[in-house]
Amino acid sequence: MSLKAIFLNCTLKKSPETSNTTAFIKQAEKIFTSLEVETEEIRVIDHNVKFGNTSDEGEGDDWPKILKKIKESDIMILATPIWRGDRSAVAKLVAERFDGIWSEADEDTGQYPTFNKVGGVMVDGNEDGAKKAISSICFDLSEHGFTIPVNAFSYYVGKAGPGPAYIEANGDRHFFTNRNLYHMVHNLVHVAKVLKEKPYQTNVNELKKQAEKVSDTDK
Repeated sequence: MSLKAIFLNCTLKKSPETSNTTAFIKQAEKIFTSLEVETEEIRVIDHNVKFGNTSDEGEGDDWPKILKKIKESDIMILATPIWRGDRSAVAKLVAERFDGIWSEADEDTGQYPTFNKVGGVMVDGNEDGAKKAISSICFDLSEHGFTIPVNAFSYYVGKAGPGPAYIEANGDRHFFTNRNLYHMVHNLVHVAKVLKEKPYQTNVNELKKQAEKVSDTDK
């Protein structure tokens, strides 16, 4: 079974500047490759992704091209550095643009185009805030239709205060981070295979009608 995983790198650094988040992603790609899963990394800031909450904000907007690649993939991992104790501004921009998915629901079932895709999170930095960022991103991914497997995240943060980040601190040798990375990749691939063989049969439109009937009865 062929699978593809796409990483959205939400670093604030444009190419070719060195990105700790890219180095972290490379570690995950090694595990995906061992499982025969194709990977691709998109550094979002290298593209003209406009602010907004639709899937296409008009002329010059590069988000539609990125979204097309996401729709063609089975797994999406949102990878972000920590800035001021939270996910990056680019990661928040991506979350806002995913709101456009809601207007792309299937006419018959009401499912979003992301319904049978799996989502994961990677966070790196040299300050606290990883768990806050992970919890926010996992909620966004779930609300936007992605399935979140158990332990679908990995993170590396340094000691409190300014200090070395992932590359300089040899985060690629950190046992806790690598263990979580191993779990994340294997669980993402497992659930992606399940959904590819047995996609969701949920009819959101029918559930909405049933909910409306219950609401009318309660009035």
